[in-house]
Amino acid sequence: MYVTADSKDRPRYHLLKSLDYSQREAVASSTMTSTCDNFMNAFALHLGATSIQMGFLTAFPQLIGSLMQLVSVWLGTFLTRRLLVLCTAILQALLMFAFAALAVGKGDNLAADLLLLVIAYQCSSNLIQPQWRAWLGSMVSQHERGKFFASRTRLTMATSLAVFVVGGVVLTLTDIIGLTWIGFLLLFMTATVGRACSSYFLFHMNDPSPQPVVPVSTQFYATFGIVREAFKDPCFRNYSYFVAGMQGAAAVSAPFFAVYMLKVLNFSYFQYSMNLAASIAMQFFILRYWGKLSDKHGNRHIMLICSAALPLVPVLWLFSANFYYLLLVQLISGLAWSGFNLTTANYLYDIRPHQTHFATYAALQAGVTAVLVFAGGLAGGYLAAFSAVLVKLTPFSLGEGLFIVFVASGIVRAMVLAWFIPRAEEPRIRTHPQLFKLLYRIARYNSNGVVLDWLTVGEKDGE
Repeated sequence: MYVTADSKDRPRYHLLKSLDYSQREAVASSTMTSTCDNFMNAFALHLGATSIQMGFLTAFPQLIGSLMQLVSVWLGTFLTRRLLVLCTAILQALLMFAFAALAVGKGDNLAADLLLLVIAYQCSSNLIQPQWRAWLGSMVSQHERGKFFASRTRLTMATSLAVFVVGGVVLTLTDIIGLTWIGFLLLFMTATVGRACSSYFLFHMNDPSPQPVVPVSTQFYATFGIVREAFKDPCFRNYSYFVAGMQGAAAVSAPFFAVYMLKVLNFSYFQYSMNLAASIAMQFFILRYWGKLSDKHGNRHIMLICSAALPLVPVLWLFSANFYYLLLVQLISGLAWSGFNLTTANYLYDIRPHQTHFATYAALQAGVTAVLVFAGGLAGGYLAAFSAVLVKLTPFSLGEGLFIVFVASGIVRAMVLAWFIPRAEEPRIRTHPQLFKLLYRIARYNSNGVVLDWLTVGEKDGE
């Protein structure tokens, strides 16, 4: 989408130019998100993080970061979203440079410094998210959104996979010659340049609605009333605890697959990258088919089927250390997580009250999830720290000490599912967004599941 300067319609020219810049911004910012989402655990291990610190890396950043969405709403009462997005993007470019500097640092507390930087990164990501959704959504007309955001998703997906492959190759080559820190330095410097370019593109984008996003600050306090009403509904309450519980159970083992691959199996960084990419690629290709099945058979059935597979995923890691077998396990993981995340998101759309702002209910559910991910991450960290002792106390041999973490995660997932099955109601089905719009709701991918961005969902209800 390229626009010439001799366009007669100046407002439309500026709009199309901004959309053109937004597509370029998608490529630039993806270098940062794909690096931070998928190489951070490997970087923590390189810096000498302990098992407990790996748990902290999962627990604290998401919990603290989730609070920043409320701060973002408050800031939106008196600052324009363009200013908020631009300043936060510049801050993230500086954070990427700090990660790069950490790669060349020396000392005993590098993992602790990394934790502080990751908390700052998660806070900035949550701060920017509501404002960027509103800004981008206001620029694209409804009938053009499917095509525009599908194109944007393809760009981000291609960039993410490129970062995976190239990052894995660079880290492997530098690790072979004993200079792994150079590999991470190059990776985070690329992320720094990417976010800096992203900030440049954001600076040249116009906002068609430059006023503060939230017109009156009282809306911030009104949210707490919605919280009370939402959790009085047993269907929403059970659903929130179920989704949060499953994500919290996954957080028990999430950081330790990297530990197992890199420290126990001695996988190369390229093998590690390919393992993560297998799950992500499966999610990308299978998501539209889950959408068709959920439209045909209902979200509840598909959600429960995918949930039934999730307790098995960490246990499958116990049976073989073969690289190709573990690729197959990751394909199964991507298959299950993509269906779970899509159908639970659609299920929330069905159960929230009609004409109620969807984003508020999504934020409430995300807040509960952040708390249980925090608890799961801490539990997993301490469990991994004492896994060698615990394995000796088991009546049967598990092999590797980390297997007890994987088994524990699987058991907790099964318990959460068993609790929810008798409470899973079949809600009244609403008209969902068109299937062809599925792509534009994808914010990004990581190995634990696709991240959906509810940019325009519920518009048929006048939202």
